[in-house]
Amino acid sequence: MKEVYDFIKKCGTYYLATVEGDQPRVRPFGTIEIFEDKLYIQTGKSKDVSKQIQANPKVELSCFAQGTWLRLSGELVRDDRKEAKKHMLDNYPELRGMYSEDDDNTEVLYFKNATAVFSSFAAAPRTITF
Repeated sequence: MKEVYDFIKKCGTYYLATVEGDQPRVRPFGTIEIFEDKLYIQTGKSKDVSKQIQANPKVELSCFAQGTWLRLSGELVRDDRKEAKKHMLDNYPELRGMYSEDDDNTEVLYFKNATAVFSSFAAAPRTITF
């Protein structure tokens, strides 16, 4: 999982895909953290992406750097604990203008049943599960 985290951090921006009914939805994200041995992302509960994840927690993210791309699929699980929110916001202090570990909007989610596939044109795909 640490290798997946490091690669996503290096990319800076990744794209998260969800489903709304039968329509795929993709948007850029930038938050990624490891907390208590789980890989977390962050959003706001008032956003459509949060509603889509709650309706169908299966997601996929993708990012690209230096000729290699990563596809990470799995289920996202909401963690409403203040400690998890605080950890994320402490690592992304620029979000504190919009979010707080004490508000009802901040949402952190961790990956469950995750499969990460690293691919490139130069090597065979490599899979990591966690």
